[in-house]
Amino acid sequence: MSRAPIAFVPHGGGPWPILSLPVLPQAETVALATYMRSIGRFGAPATALVVVSAHWEEDTVTVNTGPAPGMYFDYYNFPDHAYTFSWPAPGAPDVAERALALLSDFQPERNNTRGYDHGTFIPLMLAYPDANIPVVQISLKKNLDPAEHIAIGKALAPLREDGVVILGSGNSYHNLRQLFHATPRGHQEADAFDAWLADTIRRPQAERDARLAAWHTAPAARACHPREEHLIPLMVVAGAAGADPGRIAWSGTTNGYRGSAIHFD
Repeated sequence: MSRAPIAFVPHGGGPWPILSLPVLPQAETVALATYMRSIGRFGAPATALVVVSAHWEEDTVTVNTGPAPGMYFDYYNFPDHAYTFSWPAPGAPDVAERALALLSDFQPERNNTRGYDHGTFIPLMLAYPDANIPVVQISLKKNLDPAEHIAIGKALAPLREDGVVILGSGNSYHNLRQLFHATPRGHQEADAFDAWLADTIRRPQAERDARLAAWHTAPAARACHPREEHLIPLMVVAGAAGADPGRIAWSGTTNGYRGSAIHFD
């Protein structure tokens, strides 16, 4: 089996990619949902998915070992039917145990009760509508240290040899306060950071990882990420990428703010 490709994918905000919300341009929502549907083809044929979601942080890296995770609706103030989604993909306890062993230097914890948060189920219910792929969620560490998360990704890289696709789920732009107030300056900041990111992920591994570890020095970095939890899943994916080159696989906007999906293959 050839080594599985990996990706950093956007999950939008809450259930936006699935719901039709009047606060956002419909064409933008449709474009993001269309990209999400393509994720299943990108990793085919995958034996399982490991998802590192921006919406799960723990004191130490934690692996979901449950055989049948449920749904964890970790968003608020959406229509009632946004809390009735079902995506019953099975867990993958064997892959989880392998991940725990690979992460032994980080003193990982296990969790067998947590459900899939929306960073996982929103993109994947579009990519795998039949919920027929085993999934293991792995948390971020609350310290959000970029270099440490790159190291976590390097530790997980051998999973790719088993056909396991590693997905980092976040957003390359995540300033929610600014997002609903479209301004020329805000759009320029998002474009500047996105251009830096596109350039960075194409660099040779050592240079790429050094730039990502110092992401806060990028143009408009803190304007685009006042808190970086939605960017840190990219660090895990970049670590697992090794020498594989990155590319912008999709680029779109939300209320005019530029964001991208990044594939390594």
